[in-house]
Amino acid sequence: MNALSPGHGPLADLFVTGIGPSAKNAPPPVPFSTDSQITWRQRWDHWQARWGYRRGDHRVPPGLYALGEPDHSSPVLVTANYTLSFDAVRAALAGHSCYLLVLDTKGVNVWCAAGKGTFGTDELVERVFSTGLHQIVDHRDLILPQLGATGVSAQLVRRHSGFRVIFGPVRAADIPAFLPQRKATPGMRRVTFTLVERLVLIPVEIVNTMLPMIVAGLVLYLLAGPVAALGVVAAVLTGTALFPLLLPWMPFHDFSANGFLLGGIVALACVWGLWPGAMPLDWVLALRMVGLLLGLPPVTAYLAMNFTGATPITSPSWVRREMKRYIPLMAVSAILGMVGVLWSAIAGWLGR
Repeated sequence: MNALSPGHGPLADLFVTGIGPSAKNAPPPVPFSTDSQITWRQRWDHWQARWGYRRGDHRVPPGLYALGEPDHSSPVLVTANYTLSFDAVRAALAGHSCYLLVLDTKGVNVWCAAGKGTFGTDELVERVFSTGLHQIVDHRDLILPQLGATGVSAQLVRRHSGFRVIFGPVRAADIPAFLPQRKATPGMRRVTFTLVERLVLIPVEIVNTMLPMIVAGLVLYLLAGPVAALGVVAAVLTGTALFPLLLPWMPFHDFSANGFLLGGIVALACVWGLWPGAMPLDWVLALRMVGLLLGLPPVTAYLAMNFTGATPITSPSWVRREMKRYIPLMAVSAILGMVGVLWSAIAGWLGR
């Protein structure tokens, strides 16, 4: 039995209290038991997840969980087995008794998993039957997070499982207010992307780009000096940290265009740092400047484009359209920039 099996392994010990389900044919099935308390170990896990440490390990065993003291009439809420998703839901439901049906999203949050298909119709129907949910509750309602709607067909779920899908609010914090009437207010339906919500995305983006940034900085230091090395570091940090902070005030609709703008500012700062203060320019230095002007903006633009999947103002079709439009431009600009920097370095080494 692997580490993710119900009731076994470090993840089960960390996130689940009580015992696993009974044998397959024993009626009625026994769900896992959990509570609304978030321990310091779980908060440490959240911090690690935010920083991208051991990304695939932040998950709980999928299955049915009893929160509080639910009975046959208690609501069933569906969520992902990503620890941050699971913990947000159970923490929001402190003082409530209900069942949590946790889908196997491979440790991915609801929104992303819905796009990937793991928070989807097939997994939901399979989980309903594998947990014996028909025997545990006498109603046929499943409350799903609104952000999972892109992956789930309510009609097919009803046809194949007999359960009706009700889409709840966007945020777990609104679930208690939603439950009494099963109706979401416009505020509960609104997807936000506040400063705090943007800030929490930055650490994992920085960690994911840290090694390439260091390597690129060292290479540029050898080829073009400290100003160029600092330039590529600034271009990466601008795309991963500054861009999401400035997003509401950026002038263009496309994320990549805004990234080119910010990257262009970084490149101009590098050129200013290399400027000798007199004309005419040595052609080797001029070539190096042109290389940086062409090579740094696509770095920031590419990293900015990565945020299209984390915001409520884009759609899958928008992302595909933006990638098709800008990736060729990024590639050409980056290649020309690298050629310019390399050519200037070789010319400098040869004393030309």
